[in-house]
Amino acid sequence: MIRSFILTAFASLLLVQAQGQSLYVPRDVQRAYKNQTRSVDGKPGKKYWQNYGRYNITVTALPPSRNITGTEQITYINNSPDTLKGLNMKLILNSHKPGAARYGNAGPDYLTSGVKIDTFLINGQAQKVSSDDATTNQMVGLKTLLLPHDSVKLDITWHFQLSLQSGREGMIDSTTYYLAYFYPRVSVYDDYNGWDKLPFIDGQEFYNDFNDYTLQVKAPKNYIVWATGTLQNPNQVLQPEYAKRLQASMTSDSTIHVATMADLAKKNVTAQQDVNTWVWKANDISDMTVGLSNHYVWDAASTVVDDATHRRASMQAAYIDTCKDFQHAVQNGRNSLSWLSHNWPGIPYPFPKMTAFQGYADMEYPMMVNDSHTDDIHFSQFVQDHEIAHTYFPFYMGINESRYAFMDEGWATTFERLIGTAEVGAAKADSLYKKFRVVRWINDASTAQDLPIITPSSELKAGYGNNSYVKPSLSYFALKDMLGDVLFKKALHGYMDRWHGKHPIPWDYFNSMSNVSGRNLNWFFTNWFFTNNYIDLGLQSVSKVNGGYIATVKNIGGFVVPFDVKLTYTDGTTESLHQTPAIWEKDQKQATITIKTAKTIKSAVLDGGIFMDADTNNNKFIVK
Repeated sequence: MIRSFILTAFASLLLVQAQGQSLYVPRDVQRAYKNQTRSVDGKPGKKYWQNYGRYNITVTALPPSRNITGTEQITYINNSPDTLKGLNMKLILNSHKPGAARYGNAGPDYLTSGVKIDTFLINGQAQKVSSDDATTNQMVGLKTLLLPHDSVKLDITWHFQLSLQSGREGMIDSTTYYLAYFYPRVSVYDDYNGWDKLPFIDGQEFYNDFNDYTLQVKAPKNYIVWATGTLQNPNQVLQPEYAKRLQASMTSDSTIHVATMADLAKKNVTAQQDVNTWVWKANDISDMTVGLSNHYVWDAASTVVDDATHRRASMQAAYIDTCKDFQHAVQNGRNSLSWLSHNWPGIPYPFPKMTAFQGYADMEYPMMVNDSHTDDIHFSQFVQDHEIAHTYFPFYMGINESRYAFMDEGWATTFERLIGTAEVGAAKADSLYKKFRVVRWINDASTAQDLPIITPSSELKAGYGNNSYVKPSLSYFALKDMLGDVLFKKALHGYMDRWHGKHPIPWDYFNSMSNVSGRNLNWFFTNWFFTNNYIDLGLQSVSKVNGGYIATVKNIGGFVVPFDVKLTYTDGTTESLHQTPAIWEKDQKQATITIKTAKTIKSAVLDGGIFMDADTNNNKFIVK
């Protein structure tokens, strides 16, 4: 039976190759097909598995002290068929250590002594774990092997100094902290690559398992705490009036000021114990983050994200009260949650809440975004839209951002333009998309910018931004244009439904989109993801023939993009003929367009819209 399945799978691959529509499939992915953990139709294989953990974390932050202490109990379940001799632990905040690998320079305010492991117990037995190296990976040997379908219990205590320089995490001001990547975690052990041992480098992002978390945050009185998950004890950490306001916000469309500056000045918002313990829970999620402050105001409201169940999601904001952009964060966030749920991707927001926390990162986390303040309210909304859109990629889908950043950044970039069109209109949204995204790539002719999108993000420095954001986003828009909204959404939903809560890789996306759409899209994906192409079309000729004209367009840059042929007739009228990327399926170097008309064409111009052309000098043809 197994042998028959494998033969059938590879027969399908051979058939595709025989049709001249093959995708490059690396050996580790081929091995996953053979092992039946992934399948060539884009579905998880019959033997797909992923590991999982239960985390019980207590972290103590007592500003103005920068010393953060923590304890955790981890139950790690090995669902793999492999016997594990050790566990690879991620100590991400070691990235602050002198000598740690990073893209840019690190000033003295960024540098710290990293994570210090105080105790590390495996099934109750002490294990010596070094935390002196400037590495974000630490392999810990197991005295008793972890067998398939067995579990191991870890008890860890640790501490670290919060970085004075705040980026994705750190000290935002002397009494406002943002804690991210703050706890030791077991790294992902997956079916095609084994242990994730990629070092955390400051420009790259993350890869985590879906775990269940209980998080306790100990903070001084008069400090409000915001975190991933659902607050379990509002009546114990908040005074009754503020707990009541928070509860009211859960069903309110209007913004409720849970705690104002006037409230904070009274120093009576929280329970008045010296230290309060805030308890949060979140299940089936990839990470937890925390923000706390004694002078950030707190706004909240909610919106319906699922019409079938009438489920609402809470939208909250924590910020300095004079920042006008953040005064709009709750209502802008409500719009994001609702729009993304009902339009693109059109899947109900999967979590109970979202919090916008004022910091410096412009960075997404599960149920939280750490965004910077700007005086441009509309640009702040644009950034917040992008970060909230990340909910789906990578937090609904367990994407390896460190290796394939285009699988999440490309989609967030796509959704930011789509929601922007609804918010400010197509002209403004497209203008921002082109200026903020496309121009940076199309006007940069350096070699690194034309590396194939499939190039692992971990191997890139130059070209990382364009390969992660604009080029994949343009590929998604090109595919949407070619398939049409209905079929494109059907295929996208098929891919997302299959891989929600799992770990998809690019080939799962490629194969799912082909399988669900019923179209062999390998030619399209090969063109966009496995080549050094760029965008440059040239209008070679417009020739008179019986019944009209023939226009010949040369694909100089190579990417299969949609475009319009804009015609001006001698009588002064105009016409625009749209061409989807399907025009390039048979010949990716040149296309001919039949123009049926009884009128006389004066001139023709190619217009790619957001698919900006590297050289527009050859885009116009005067008919003589």
